Amino acid sequence: MIMQRVSIVLGFSLLLLLNSCSSDGGSSESIPPPPPKEKVSVPKFERDSALSYVAQQVAFGPRVPNTEAHRQAKAWLVKQFKSYGAKVTEQDFEVEAYTGDMLQATNIIAQFNPGAQKRILLAAHWDTRPFADSPINEERRDDPILGADDGGSGVAVLLEIARQLQGSPIEMGVDIVLFDAEDYGESGGETPDTYALGAQYWSRNPHVSGAQKPKYGILLDMVGAQGARFPKEYFSMQYAPQVVNKVWKLGQNMGYGNYFVNEQGGAITDDHYYVNTIARIPMIDIINRTKGTQTGFGEHWHTHNDDLDIIDKRTLRAVGQVVLAVIYREANGQF
Repeated sequence: MIMQRVSIVLGFSLLLLLNSCSSDGGSSESIPPPPPKEKVSVPKFERDSALSYVAQQVAFGPRVPNTEAHRQAKAWLVKQFKSYGAKVTEQDFEVEAYTGDMLQATNIIAQFNPGAQKRILLAAHWDTRPFADSPINEERRDDPILGADDGGSGVAVLLEIARQLQGSPIEMGVDIVLFDAEDYGESGGETPDTYALGAQYWSRNPHVSGAQKPKYGILLDMVGAQGARFPKEYFSMQYAPQVVNKVWKLGQNMGYGNYFVNEQGGAITDDHYYVNTIARIPMIDIINRTKGTQTGFGEHWHTHNDDLDIIDKRTLRAVGQVVLAVIYREANGQF
């Protein structure tokens, strides 16, 4: 009888304890779920603003390392990114060009939300070619070019994107890197490593602020010319095929299929190659390839025709709007 009463008492106590735990305000069942994050709409890419950024770069003259135009352009670019609220790092480095010249160069790194764990990388090169040595060019071959498209257009698109990130902020981190000394390479040389010197340096020293490695990257090179076509570049497909296919599909769905063509492109040892192979960050290259030319690029490539007249603000808008859509869809968990 005593054992039966003890069992009854213990059972009753256990029942009270369970009821107490189930009604405890600190239990997981009573904690309301966090509110869903508000999605940020994709802002409009202003093509006139981007065109003005190309014009400003051209106004400095050829932005060749070790020149006054290069120094003035660097100061202006740093000032612009800071005015848009980015954390800016000037990654100075000295590198020997294939000519034997020592180049004083700077990678310009502009970060939005530098402490965010989720990040993507956007890049372009901001220097210009020191020689007009295209095989189809016969004039002033030893003179530097203005590089409105080859250099200027990609930078302009990224400046406008930075301006939009300030006006329509997101929580995701965005790293914008302007590589220097990309175009000081040897035409027809035995190794392509004479090009993209800034990207090679950054890829070996990418974490200048201690930020989380970006999920993937997008490089913009020659993205402003009239009639530009962007096939799927070979190394981009080798290292980041899913990113390529998603970006191209998005561009086509947005009505820019005449730019983002569903064709396989050749291999280009551009800045993205070193970001992929050294920094191990999957990166794609949006770059203009032209059919029917001797070089495979536009006829203005590495000539003095690469000036403001070659730029079409509709091309700037197409590329800029697609990249903005990628950024904001990624931030909203929709890409």
